[in-house]
Amino acid sequence: MKYFPFITMLLLSVFLLNSCGNGKKELKPSVSDIHNPASPEGVSKQEERNMPVLTFEKTTHDFGKVVQGERLSYTFKFKNTGKSNLIIYNSNASCGCTTSIPPKEPIRPGESGEIVVAFDSKNKSGKETHSVVVSANTYPVNTLIRITAEVIIP
Repeated sequence: MKYFPFITMLLLSVFLLNSCGNGKKELKPSVSDIHNPASPEGVSKQEERNMPVLTFEKTTHDFGKVVQGERLSYTFKFKNTGKSNLIIYNSNASCGCTTSIPPKEPIRPGESGEIVVAFDSKNKSGKETHSVVVSANTYPVNTLIRITAEVIIP
């Protein structure tokens, strides 16, 4: 009787371990399941032809010489040159001094959109280069845009 709790726990543990996943196949997400072109399976040529394409007018902007403390912004213009709706789900700046505002609505094929990138030169000096990673339902998923400035201390 003294081993009864131990044996009961052991049998219960064995039962639970054996019942986990019993009769279930391992789930392997595919591109069609998660609608993400950057899956381990890759993208077929047919899928790639039907995807949205994020085409920027230019991917780099130079503010030139700026006085320390200035707040600047630039609007990067782009077009969806693909065959399905473009959805930008994130734009992440490389530094806290840089922010970006992507469009919230899908961009239809042939339509244009804008991403506003702002730079605060407070406490900066010399040549500054900052990136924004734009993540969308494109292949590849990420597109890089950059701003540069030469910050002069007054």
